[in-house]
Amino acid sequence: MPAPTNRTPSGAWSLRRSDSESVLRTARRLAVNLRAGPAGPGVPSALRDLRRLLDVDAVGISDLSGSLQWSGRSKAEPDAVTSVADVLHTETRSGRPPLVAMPLLVQDELAGVLVIDGEVRMSAVREATAWVEDALEHGRLEHSAELAAQSELRALRAEISPHFMYNAMTVIGSLVRSDPERSHELMLDFAEFIRYGLARHRDYTTVSDEFHAIETYLALQRAVLGERLRVQIRVAPEVLAVAIPYLVLQPLVENAVRHGLEPRFTPGTEGVGTVQVRGEAEGNDLVISVEDDGVGMDPAHAEAILAGHGPADSVGLANVDRRLRSVYGAWYGLVVETAEGAGTRVVVRVPRFHPGVVPS
Repeated sequence: MPAPTNRTPSGAWSLRRSDSESVLRTARRLAVNLRAGPAGPGVPSALRDLRRLLDVDAVGISDLSGSLQWSGRSKAEPDAVTSVADVLHTETRSGRPPLVAMPLLVQDELAGVLVIDGEVRMSAVREATAWVEDALEHGRLEHSAELAAQSELRALRAEISPHFMYNAMTVIGSLVRSDPERSHELMLDFAEFIRYGLARHRDYTTVSDEFHAIETYLALQRAVLGERLRVQIRVAPEVLAVAIPYLVLQPLVENAVRHGLEPRFTPGTEGVGTVQVRGEAEGNDLVISVEDDGVGMDPAHAEAILAGHGPADSVGLANVDRRLRSVYGAWYGLVVETAEGAGTRVVVRVPRFHPGVVPS
C-alpha cells in the first residue's frame, strides 16, 4: 500500500486529496485493531498501517510492561527501549524525530508508549499519537459497556424473588401427599425456571425460549395464587425463532404479577387479576407486550423507574430498558403505558433481524 502522504519541499506532512479515502479506512482499521489494547492481537496490523501512513522506517508500541512490538526495522532499537522506560517513568515525551517516544494517555491514564523511528514532522507524530489514543479509548469504552451489560444481567438473575421461591416451594411441599403427580410436575417447572434464570454465558436467546420461560414462571405463580391469577399468552409462529437478548421478558412478567396484581390479592378480598403476554410481527419489527389489569401507577413514577430512580426491588424494568437500548440503539427500549388504578402495559419493540444478535 503506498504511503498516503507527500513531503513538500519544506518537509511538511501533507495529505494528497486522492488518498483521503485510504486514510479514513486506516482510521477505521486502527479503531478495530487496537480495540484490545496496546498488547492485543490486532497491534501488528495497526503498527503496519501507521508506518505506511507516516512513511517512516519503523513504528513500535509498548504496553505498561515496557515490552515493544515493532513494524519495520528500527536502526536505534536499544535507544528506543531506553526512551520507552523514560516515558513510563515520567509520562512525558522522550526525544525528537528521527526517534521519538510518545506517552499514550487514555482517560488521563498512561496506557502505553508509541515509538516512531524515521524522518517525520513532530506535528504528524502528535496526530498519529492522538489517533492511537482515540482508538484505545474507544476499545476501553466498549469493554466497559460489555462489563456493565454483564453486571446488569447478573442483577436481573439476582432479582428472582426469594418470596416467590419460598411460596413456590411451600406449595410444592404441600402437594407431596395430597397430589404427588401435581407436586412432581411443579417441581420440574421450578427446576426449569431456576435453570433458565441462572444460565451463564448467554447473551441472546429466541422468542420461543423466552416465552417458554415465562410460561413456566406463570404456571408456578398460578400454583401459588390459585384461581386469582388468570393468564393469557399468545405468540405468532413467525416470531418464535427471532433472536432477542436473554432474560428480557421474565422480569417484565414478574413485575406485572408482583407490583401490578399482588397488591390486589390482600387477605379477605376476592381479587382476581389477569396477565396478558403477546408476541407478533409488525413489518420488520418484533412487538411483545406484557399487560396486567392491576393497580397501575403514576406515569411519573414509571418514568423514574425506567430512569433507574425507582425502589431497590424495581431494577428489572430499568435494566431491561438499558440492555435493549445498548443492543439496538437509543430508538428502541421499553414503552410503559399506565395510570393509577388502570393497570400497566409494557411494550418491547425490536428489529426482527439485527447484526450480531444471534442465539447462543
